[in-house]
Amino acid sequence: MLERFFFTKQGDFHPQESDPITLLSGPPSSGKTSLLFQFAVNSASQCSNVNSKVVFICSRRRLETKPPYLAQGIDPGCDIFKRIKMKYINDDDDEGIKKYFAAFHLKDTFPVAVVVDDFGDFFYERSCQERYGNPRGRDLAMVRTLALCHNAIIFANKTGPCRLLLSDTHNGDSPRSLFIYKRWIRTIFTVKGDDSGSFCLKYNKYSESGSSKGTKTAKYSVAFQYLLLEGITEVDDEE
Repeated sequence: MLERFFFTKQGDFHPQESDPITLLSGPPSSGKTSLLFQFAVNSASQCSNVNSKVVFICSRRRLETKPPYLAQGIDPGCDIFKRIKMKYINDDDDEGIKKYFAAFHLKDTFPVAVVVDDFGDFFYERSCQERYGNPRGRDLAMVRTLALCHNAIIFANKTGPCRLLLSDTHNGDSPRSLFIYKRWIRTIFTVKGDDSGSFCLKYNKYSESGSSKGTKTAKYSVAFQYLLLEGITEVDDEE
């Protein structure tokens, strides 16, 4: 499951084994955008149909400020990047994401994956409160958008594999809106830093009761303008 975020050999990545919607959450400056972009590269390269695309949705300003780093061994000029379509949305334009997924069913062909970088940052607190006339407007906006995302991806999967990967930033142990995400997302990857300057990516599978189960962690670092996988280890479910 964790291998999808790193440069792997052909055949190591099995998107059909995963849930259609997943979340990656971690602290600021932990390489989340690099992990997401590597996921996009893997999704595009492992698909047998050369015409299949991956859509990468993000803020142009944030991407240009902190561009993703590639894994060692990937040629920045290879043709696989032509299969990744960038879609830029304004920093606080959650309506832009909603419109994209509301019209998803009208597409002639669906992408093999859609990636949304910093999903939660598109929901600006004040504008959401004003729009809904409710102090919890941001939560309401996220609920409605996630419902659209879920329906769109489930519809697309009736004709073929289509995955949705979202990322969010948290400063504590879990995403601020975890209680909202868990309604639609069963698979959540969380990032934590360690004392050595590296990061640990953990896979969590949430059941309908809300309990989580983890089986592996990946240790990685972002250094010298590369995304470096240091190793993947088994973990005890009770950890």
